[in-house]
Amino acid sequence: MNAGKEETLKQKSYSFSHHSIFGIEQLSAEDIRHILATAASFREIAARPVKKVPTLRGKTVINLFFEPSTRTRTSFEIAAKRMSADTFNINASTSSTSKGETLIDTTRNLQAMAPDIIIVRHSAAGVPELLGRHVRASIINAGDGAHEHPSQALLDMMTVMENKGHIDGLKIAIIGDISHSRVAISDFIGFTRMGAKISVAAPQTYLPTGVEQFGVDVCSSVADAVKDADVVITLRIQLERQNDSLIPSLREYSRFYGINSEILKGAKDDVIVMHPGPVNRGVELNPDVADGRRSVILDQVANGVAVRMALLYLVHGGKRKKKVQGEQP
Repeated sequence: MNAGKEETLKQKSYSFSHHSIFGIEQLSAEDIRHILATAASFREIAARPVKKVPTLRGKTVINLFFEPSTRTRTSFEIAAKRMSADTFNINASTSSTSKGETLIDTTRNLQAMAPDIIIVRHSAAGVPELLGRHVRASIINAGDGAHEHPSQALLDMMTVMENKGHIDGLKIAIIGDISHSRVAISDFIGFTRMGAKISVAAPQTYLPTGVEQFGVDVCSSVADAVKDADVVITLRIQLERQNDSLIPSLREYSRFYGINSEILKGAKDDVIVMHPGPVNRGVELNPDVADGRRSVILDQVANGVAVRMALLYLVHGGKRKKKVQGEQP
């Protein structure tokens, strides 16, 4: 059998089997390609006069957010509504956990209302996976502590694919607060799994111990990291996750680690600049870069809806009868 026929048979035999999405770590390269292809097929819905398809009609999606969020929560909500799902938003200040109820009890009470998908954001790593053991609904991780943010990494990969046509062999520079960034971890895993080379630069206080285990090159300066880069991803300084300031000042950080037009001269001529948002203008990115021709930040936002539509569609399609912890046989 020739290679072309083998590849065709492989594609026909592939099926997405994940009931929940806890992180990029669980996804194979084939899973990632399938998610991105599915997201691309949903992208054109945003251009329709009526931005709605009946794919999840009659299904219930709950956004369970224990951390503030604008982009991610809104993106998931729009994604669910465009697929005709019934959506409900719950945040920590209005949930029963603020009255002393345990997180698991809150989730079990939600499960009793028979949701189909629960999207979870929490400040503690591992919470989505913990909840997944106690509910039949599919769980999608919308960010857990400094662990992972899988949908952000997927939309980052989709944006790179749209602009570069491929990921394999690209050099991607990731600059900024890596220690506190769940986006960085998911990007490390996803982009390297798809064949990219990653270089990083950050103040020592923002570099986690053992970051090299992700297969990234740690550079001594931003200029070294950005040299010949195809893609530059800047990360927000996450002051809300820090007990003490780990840098002397934002002004000094901007001077040595901020991305401006001058530093981009060392990258490829067709380099693209990305940021998971929200952008601290004048700190991580100079306005001339954030608003310049190299910036694809708004493309990331648009792709976020398509990727989250794909995840909702795929975990729903992969549903199966599942036993949960504490349930009688």
